[in-house]
Amino acid sequence: MDLYHVLNRGVEKRDVVLNDDDRMRFVRSLYIFNDITNAPNSVSQPKQWEKNTQRENLVYIHAWCLMNNHYHLLLSPVDDDVKNISKFMKKLNMGYAKFFNEKYDRSGYLWQGKYKKSLIDRDAYFEYIPYYIHLNPLDYTAYDWRRGTVSSSSKSVEQLDIYRWSSYLDYSGSKNFPSLLYTDLLKNLLIGKEHQQKVIARIISDNEVAHINASINLEK
Repeated sequence: MDLYHVLNRGVEKRDVVLNDDDRMRFVRSLYIFNDITNAPNSVSQPKQWEKNTQRENLVYIHAWCLMNNHYHLLLSPVDDDVKNISKFMKKLNMGYAKFFNEKYDRSGYLWQGKYKKSLIDRDAYFEYIPYYIHLNPLDYTAYDWRRGTVSSSSKSVEQLDIYRWSSYLDYSGSKNFPSLLYTDLLKNLLIGKEHQQKVIARIISDNEVAHINASINLEK
C-alpha cells in the first residue's frame, strides 16, 4: 500500500477557513468527496454526513489536520491506483473552493496551486509523519516545537487535546470524526493516548524535530 503526504495552502498563504462553520464544511467535504460517484449539490445536509455502506472510496484517509491557511492529509489510493488520489483531490479542492467563494462573495483561485504530494518511502518518514501532521496546531501556541525546544510538553499536549480539527483525538480514544479514517495502518504506531504523549514529549523537547524535518524536507 503506497502512502502519500498531501498538502495544500491558500493562495498567497491566505486563510481558507474563517470560522468553525467553514472548518466543519471542509471536514464534511473530506467525507463526501471521497466517493467514486459524483458529489451531491450540498455537503451540508446531515443525512449526507451519515455513513453509507454503499459508498466506494477513492482513497484511504489515515491521518489529517486542517489549519487556518492549509491542510495536511496522509492518504493511500484504493486499489493502489494513484489516479484515485488525483480524482479525490480535484473534487475536494474544487468543491470547497466553490463553497468558499460563494459564501464570501469572492472569485478567483483559493488554493496556491494543485497540491503537493510526497511518497512515504522511508521508515523514518512513515514513523514520524502522523505525529508531524497532528502537531501542526502547536504553531498557534508553541511554535518552538518545530525546533524541538518546547519547555512544557504537558501544556502542548493540552492544546492538542482541545484542537478538534485533526485526527489526533480519534487516535487518542475520543471519537471525533471516525467516519473519515481508515485506522488499520497506523493503529500499531499510534497506540493510545499515553503512548502518543510520550512520543510527542520526546519529539518537541529534544531537537528531534529539527533533525527529522531537515532529513525528510518537510514544508510548513
